[in-house]
Amino acid sequence: MASTSISKAEKSYIQAGLLANPPRRADGRSLHDFRVISLETGFAPLSNGSAHLSIGRNPHNGSGGTDIMASVKLEVESIEEDASDGGRIVCNVSCSPSAYPHLTSGALDDLQYDLTTVLHQTLSHPSLHPKNLNIIPRKKSWLLNLDLLVTADAGNIYDALFMAARAALWDTKVPRTRSVEYKSPKSLSSASGDMDVDQDTTSGFDTRKVAHATDFELPDYWDEGEILEGRERWPVAITLNLVKTIHFLDATLQEEASCASRLLVVHSYESPISPTVQSMRMLGSEELSILNLKNLIKEAESYTNTMFSSLTAKLEDEDFRRNQKARERFGKRR
Repeated sequence: MASTSISKAEKSYIQAGLLANPPRRADGRSLHDFRVISLETGFAPLSNGSAHLSIGRNPHNGSGGTDIMASVKLEVESIEEDASDGGRIVCNVSCSPSAYPHLTSGALDDLQYDLTTVLHQTLSHPSLHPKNLNIIPRKKSWLLNLDLLVTADAGNIYDALFMAARAALWDTKVPRTRSVEYKSPKSLSSASGDMDVDQDTTSGFDTRKVAHATDFELPDYWDEGEILEGRERWPVAITLNLVKTIHFLDATLQEEASCASRLLVVHSYESPISPTVQSMRMLGSEELSILNLKNLIKEAESYTNTMFSSLTAKLEDEDFRRNQKARERFGKRR
């Protein structure tokens, strides 16, 4: 849904600029250029992983742009008898009323539900599930809660949500656990038969060579845990905004309102040369032929490949920065 309304004259003016040769956009970008993207990980110290992302923020006063905060919180849950083993992922998107002042509370709830559905159905798919969310097989596992807050929307919300989610999940550290087994102390009966004598006085809790774990404990490490398994697979999304015979990227609110339809394509990458389409969604009222759809998916693959490489490079830099800070904090505690 378009989050702003424009007149027919404004719509015609924007479309004419996009279809011109060369194309003209209000901010001077080409059809396939993104606005400036700002990203910071680890900004929320009480979460297991976090990221703050903005697209198109004014570098002088910090105003404007699409702004999203993402946070990951892990909690222990017991595995039910009929539930799958290995942990769960639950996503939730909340939108600040100040980001959509023109929407009623009902419309805002619908928007939040729509954004949550797209994100949750994609990221909770079994093909992306990390293998290190299990704590005690068939007994306890980690529940990964991924919460995203949209504080400002200046267009291109889907791409921003998936980038912020990928950054927060990349930053997530799963606490290391050590299984604990309880063994009841052996006893010997006395000759009189009315008293038990302990055979040894060692603790009943054993953390070595555990055969049947009953509980777990959290050892203390400088790095706050281990990274999520397979974090390179977390997907990125690209929204192709369609106007007649052309498409363009990173639309502003006014540009989105001038488009009759948009195509959202989400790719995950086992490696930079092997993309997988994780999800796809058509937004808007216009229809696409099969041939056009195939061509657009192929175009989207090249865009997500570039986005994936750039985002991964930035996340690796942020990873190094956060690990350095974690070492310093741990050194001070000791």
